[in-house]
Amino acid sequence: MSVSPSPTDAATRAYAERLSLPWWLWLAGLAATGLLAVELWMGATGVRAWLPFVVLLPAAVAALTWLGRIRIAVTDGEFRVDDARLPARFVAEVIALDADGRREVLGVGADPLAFVVQRPWISGAVQVVLDDPDDPTPFWVVSTRHPVALAEALLAARDASR
Repeated sequence: MSVSPSPTDAATRAYAERLSLPWWLWLAGLAATGLLAVELWMGATGVRAWLPFVVLLPAAVAALTWLGRIRIAVTDGEFRVDDARLPARFVAEVIALDADGRREVLGVGADPLAFVVQRPWISGAVQVVLDDPDDPTPFWVVSTRHPVALAEALLAARDASR
């Protein structure tokens, strides 16, 4: 978990975060994989004795690493979420959401055109309302562990770009 809200100059703030998995998800994932490998082994000899462990444990590590790969950042007048980029000049409003607010925004009445990057193990999020008449996307919803810091960085980048 790397968070670095820091002022880069008087008008803008940089922000960076990786939406990595918490330790307990790593523990649960590796324990479940180890249990599956033991079930496949079941006291056999030969290749069946080591193959489940050699294949499944690295596959679990790769899958868990892949799940925690998403990076979000506000730098150079842009909001970056993995490969998606949003110029800060198109940000109309930023709303910091707690778990209940995120549930409401993404619930039954959610807009199907919204851009959503949501991680269930992270309770906070931001809703970024867009001001771009050429884009059918009304808003972005992005998980973050520090919604207020991300909202402040986005608003500072928007103000600096105008």
